Amino acid sequence: MALVIDIEDPGDPRVDDFRDLASADRRPDLPGRKGLVIAEGVVVVQRMLDSRFRPDALLGVARRYEQLAADLDGVEVPYYRVDAEVMARIVGFHLNRGVLAVARRPRELTVDEVLDGARTVAVLEGVNDHENLGSMFRNAAGLGAEAILFGDRCSDPLYRRSVRVSMGHVLRVPFARMNTWPDDLEVLRHKGFQIIALTPNPAAPTLATAMTGERVALLLGAEGPGLTEEAMRATDIRARIPMAPGTDSLNVATAAAMAFYERVRTAEGR
Repeated sequence: MALVIDIEDPGDPRVDDFRDLASADRRPDLPGRKGLVIAEGVVVVQRMLDSRFRPDALLGVARRYEQLAADLDGVEVPYYRVDAEVMARIVGFHLNRGVLAVARRPRELTVDEVLDGARTVAVLEGVNDHENLGSMFRNAAGLGAEAILFGDRCSDPLYRRSVRVSMGHVLRVPFARMNTWPDDLEVLRHKGFQIIALTPNPAAPTLATAMTGERVALLLGAEGPGLTEEAMRATDIRARIPMAPGTDSLNVATAAAMAFYERVRTAEGR
């Protein structure tokens, strides 16, 4: 069971890892600073506890501890119990979810590790919106995509907002970075993946028609610019999601969800 420690002084150094979460230049989840991974809310903390991201400490109000007591059974970390006002002074804002957990970043997984056994993966280029990244991981978890790979110019998926929006699934869906972009797409090809670039081009075949591989990698680019031509040239085929006339694009996380669903539907129809 977690060791419960009551904190009354917001300046107590034992809670420094939770401090100033709203400060852009002092945030503890920045890779160049402490590089902490922060779980926010009961559900996200539960998913952290069930992941390779092992928490070092928790900070929360008494009611949240009661909700997490069963999950914390056998977990030897401190639970710093505070009231809502002290918690707000520590983190820098009023936290409605009432509990946080912090973990150190474990070793990053390799591309080979996250592809092992995977049949459906997303590959991202230039996706730098943290909420889109979080939604992407939540969609992947819900629709059976087993991994996410990061190409060029993608944001940090372990930023607190991404973790929160993903409902903690960024801690559970494996991800890795591709070091040489887009040359590393050849790794996917050698492993038997059909590499599909999503495009709004109406001349492209529909995703349902194009998706024929036993293993499929779906490339998605940032909203606005989309995938670069260099990345699309490195793929096997370009495909589109059918859209109503006059609509030129979808939110990238929405497009990913539709692509994941189409993958499930197509695989089940074989």
